[in-house]
Amino acid sequence: MKWRKTTTGAAAMSALLAVSVAAAGCSNDGAHVKVTDYNFDTAGNMFAYAEFELSGEPLAESLGVDLDVLDAGKIDEPTAFDYKAGIESYEYSEEGMYEVVEKSGLGLHLANGPATALEAKAAGVSNNELLASRFQHMAESVGQPAEDIQQNMFPTFIEYASGDPQYPQPVDTGKFADGEDGTYIPNYQVNFASLRWDRDKMKKQLVPAAYGGAMLKQSLWAGDFLGNLHDAKSDEEVDASTAKEGPEGGQGLKLGVSSVDGMQGMILTDEVWNKLLYVRDNLFYNASAKSVGALSASSGGYLPHAVDVEEDGSKDFAGVKSLKVSDGRSLLQDQWLMLWPASEFFGMADQRPANPNRNPAFARVFDGDPFPAAPAVNTDADDANDVASTDPYTVARDVLLAVFDNVKNRHWNEKAGAFVTESDGAAQGAQVDTFQAGYTIEALRMFERAIDGLPVGYANGEAAEGVKTPQGAEAKDMIVKQADFILNSLINKDGLAVTGYDTAKGEASADTSLQAQIGAIRGLTSAFLVTEDEKYRDAARKLYAAMDEKLWDDGLQAYKTNGDKASYDAFTAGGVSAVFRLALEHLKNTSGDADAPKALDQSAIQERYVTFFKHVVNGPKLDEGMQASEFWDTGDAYKEGDDSGNTDGDTVPQIQKGNGEHGIAPILLPVEVTD
Repeated sequence: MKWRKTTTGAAAMSALLAVSVAAAGCSNDGAHVKVTDYNFDTAGNMFAYAEFELSGEPLAESLGVDLDVLDAGKIDEPTAFDYKAGIESYEYSEEGMYEVVEKSGLGLHLANGPATALEAKAAGVSNNELLASRFQHMAESVGQPAEDIQQNMFPTFIEYASGDPQYPQPVDTGKFADGEDGTYIPNYQVNFASLRWDRDKMKKQLVPAAYGGAMLKQSLWAGDFLGNLHDAKSDEEVDASTAKEGPEGGQGLKLGVSSVDGMQGMILTDEVWNKLLYVRDNLFYNASAKSVGALSASSGGYLPHAVDVEEDGSKDFAGVKSLKVSDGRSLLQDQWLMLWPASEFFGMADQRPANPNRNPAFARVFDGDPFPAAPAVNTDADDANDVASTDPYTVARDVLLAVFDNVKNRHWNEKAGAFVTESDGAAQGAQVDTFQAGYTIEALRMFERAIDGLPVGYANGEAAEGVKTPQGAEAKDMIVKQADFILNSLINKDGLAVTGYDTAKGEASADTSLQAQIGAIRGLTSAFLVTEDEKYRDAARKLYAAMDEKLWDDGLQAYKTNGDKASYDAFTAGGVSAVFRLALEHLKNTSGDADAPKALDQSAIQERYVTFFKHVVNGPKLDEGMQASEFWDTGDAYKEGDDSGNTDGDTVPQIQKGNGEHGIAPILLPVEVTD
């Protein structure tokens, strides 16, 4: 399936800025969507934007939307759903990722990444020099002129837990180049210096859910951007399976789906490789010694919840001086938010000859140039002959299997048939959280697909024959048992999912929440996709209908989240987006369904999607809603003589006009929806 690719180069910006801007009225129906906290949560944002991405272009196109007719400047055309999914959901997702991993500085600089440092040492040059030459080589491999790479980028190899998204200095909105119809490309689009966040207000802590959430975004986009080749002259996408053996350059081809997107895919892949290498060799916790170190030196080690970072003092190229564990627990949310993205990246880097589904475009990316190939002994069927290596495949495999083992050994309660939310390293807790357990099923589904050589990324629903591994079989077994636990123990008499279960008492909680419905629907639908057992789909459909009937509030134009409250953080918003997508793809009414609740008509689901996105995400007013700001990707072009900060007339301001003295980054903030 071919997706529309977004582009980020200067030439592409000129083309995309040539939009006709249509005013859109505010949808203020009396309810308010007030921001409750302006702090940025990395884990929640990156998770939500991953779900927004999957509920964006891929979903729209799967429903028959012609992506070529979408125009960022023509709000809600050809339909509100087409625009919200194909433009806003997708582009908010992409820009939120770039804000974190390339612009803000919210983490440690790629110049200090372990793979960068190893190559620099071997070449006898400084880390900065090596990174610059590496970027130039990656640009050559995708056919992008090196001079078109954005200036003053801050690529991160690992991201911090949180920070202040309000810019501490003025954003440089001066004109870089002319667009069309009075639009122009602002300087900050090609020079990221004015987009830095305040380092003194960052929570310099390494939390697996945060750097894992960032890796999920990076891996999904890298897989999209590098999933095919393109013609070196025309820049048109080329099916990689049609290329002949041998270097692509000799065939007039370049890596990536286009030169600009290919370059972004290269940068994201380099960031993930360095991240995984750093995690493997530095962040595994030895509970008895109460210290972090290399996976190889910590038998049974796991990723602890929080590691505090003392930086080395470098302002421009921040690195680590020391690490200290501040919370040694193993939390389920951390583990599944590492398992899912590590599975996505493993699916890209997989070099096993036994895998019949390997993407030929990925094979060229990891064939030794531009990224190292794995030693042959590490990709054969014999684990006993494996050798230590720093290549992307081996590192991804090492981390992936270690996280899977920890989920299995510290969080799986075999007697109950459910995942518990935490472990102190030695003993399991007793609490099962419905949201966390449901998403663990989805992470295990992606793990099983990756380890068994099935397509991941946007193709994660495609049927295929892969390799059958013991780990894949174990994952399937836990998926089925956890899904059955949801069916048998977590649904109350009203047809709603409860928030959790106490395995020590053998009691389910009495309360329900929107997150509980999301987790149960997510987990049951994932179990259906793995097993094709209709009982899981039927149960997920009933839960969706019950959620829509009992939790939707017409006055608030949103689902109630807990009791009569409607408080949305990024995790909840991302989960709602996912549930709408699953309903449209797998749960909606079909001719084969005995019952056909109105809530599961396709038109009804799309209406909910649009209302939720317009009201809760965008907000009814410029100073309300979860999406803090936006720019040209979603139609807010810059025009000479227009200082409104809202040229498309919607309810989301341009970044320099958002909350704060100098504006705010285009990210998600928590809100309270009230009458």
